Amino acid sequence: MEKLKGKMVAILTENGFEEVELTSPKQALEEAGATVHIISPQQEKVKGWNHDHWSIELPVDKNISEAKAGDYDALMLPGGVLNPDQLRRNTEAVEFAKDFLETGKPVAAICHGPQLLIETGLLEGRDLTSYPSVQTDLKNAGANWHDKEVIVDNGLVTSRSPKDLNAFNKKMIEEIAEGIHTPAPTH
Repeated sequence: MEKLKGKMVAILTENGFEEVELTSPKQALEEAGATVHIISPQQEKVKGWNHDHWSIELPVDKNISEAKAGDYDALMLPGGVLNPDQLRRNTEAVEFAKDFLETGKPVAAICHGPQLLIETGLLEGRDLTSYPSVQTDLKNAGANWHDKEVIVDNGLVTSRSPKDLNAFNKKMIEEIAEGIHTPAPTH
């Protein structure tokens, strides 16, 4: 069933993404009919991480400097420890993610992925989850953190770790199929 036929989804990542947190959602999105682009500050390829060592390299479809949030229906953020820490220091990456939250487009972030969203300043009052070590940062950003497999808050889908991928992928696809949600209020 191609619930997402005609939808364009951006996966924003840096080197050091947790391999399965990118490959599993990407496969689920493609199987649902979406066109998926890997967006990165890297030029040609990004290198993954698998538990405790470097792993696969994937081609970058578009450099962050050329990517426009308006070209995409949704954003997916894989975790990994290195990836979100690099992205949150990249102004273009922060602005790209912020655009999705401001316009109400679905955003799905797993594990350490929500760290990038902290930098947008748009998590006040939002319900979400993450890898447990990120919860204090999210709470300090005004978010309501919950220890659950998957949390959906008005188009924002979050999960804790790879063990939650089945629930995460299912809810991500549902939210993208629903389309634009009421944009988050800007403070």
